[in-house]
Amino acid sequence: MLGVMGQILISIASFLLVLTFIVTIHELGHFLVARAFGVKVDRFAVGFGKAVFRRTDRHGIEWRLGWLPLGGYVKFSGDLDASSVPDQAGLDRLRQRVVAERGPGAERDYFHFKPVWQRALIVAAGPVANFILAITIFAIVFMAVGTQLRPARVAQVQTGSPAAAAGFQVGDLITQVNGKTIKDGGEVTRTVMLSTGDPVHFTVERGRETLRLTAVPERREENDPVAGRIKVGRIGLGLGSTAADVRHVRYGPVGAIVEGVRQTGDVIGSTLTYLGRLVTGRESGDQFSGPLGIAKATGSLTTAAVEASPAPSQMAVNLVLTLTTLAAILSIGIGFLNLLPIPILDGGHLLFYGYEAVARRPVSARFQEMGYRAGLALLAGFMLFATWNDLQKLNLLQFLGGLVS
Repeated sequence: MLGVMGQILISIASFLLVLTFIVTIHELGHFLVARAFGVKVDRFAVGFGKAVFRRTDRHGIEWRLGWLPLGGYVKFSGDLDASSVPDQAGLDRLRQRVVAERGPGAERDYFHFKPVWQRALIVAAGPVANFILAITIFAIVFMAVGTQLRPARVAQVQTGSPAAAAGFQVGDLITQVNGKTIKDGGEVTRTVMLSTGDPVHFTVERGRETLRLTAVPERREENDPVAGRIKVGRIGLGLGSTAADVRHVRYGPVGAIVEGVRQTGDVIGSTLTYLGRLVTGRESGDQFSGPLGIAKATGSLTTAAVEASPAPSQMAVNLVLTLTTLAAILSIGIGFLNLLPIPILDGGHLLFYGYEAVARRPVSARFQEMGYRAGLALLAGFMLFATWNDLQKLNLLQFLGGLVS
């Protein structure tokens, strides 16, 4: 068993490794599409702060690795500010400078003078690369390792629970939830978790009968070994499968890609469901996690993978599978987050480009500056809120208080 310090080091190292990998793929998406459209690039950077590695290639692009691996960026030639969306006056000044330095026509190599549709594709390429990464990882896992499908058979019904009130019995087989066919019991759990207070409709096979049952999940607080203290919807139903019920499935290339797309879509769908319920007041925001929570979850999963088998070869396989699968899920989250219409994010740039396409002119500098500051404040507030949630869920406040007293 690993000590506390060992677990902390594993959490930090594995989190930074996964994050750096995801950010690199995100920035490569921007970079590759930009280069495909002939955009001049000054720098491709992974990490911030003083460079620990740098090299300039024959195209004049500086490849840089910063000592702080918490992000990255692509610097296009002519970027005027952090928002990378200059107004008309800024574009005119940039055009004059480029023409004076390099001659007429040279401005066509610059990002800001490309057609708006090309700029939009370059910006969208980062999040799209994240989704493609997730699909690719899932597909490789489905081909190389496969997956186990466990039928959603009822093994336990808690007395006095919503499941008992709905009429569930041990041995029932759940085949559909809210009209969606169920292949694995985990699908039932995920639906119930995000349905607190809403009726969930089940199709159940009981012997030769097909029944329709409805249960309303209750919000319960639990201690999850990975996420810490969480509040989720439960109906008091325990699912279990015999060895004969479990099917191990490995997919061919086409089937694996289809399943990878489906898995990615399920994660995005669950995120949209949670956000929708949050906006309508049916969910609380205490389930948001920031870097602390993600690092802790990464460390817990990594530790479990290492300790699952004493054999070095199997330990290595478990570790690779755990980190790559986690990278796929986090990649989806980063891609989704970047598409939100907040000025500092890719989605905010796309919002500006949408206005430019309709109005035939860039957004004014004053409005961009206001939007950038508001977006930065919004993200800072979100990070503080998520960090507070992490401290609460992981009981770190109590731990820190014990150190002080």
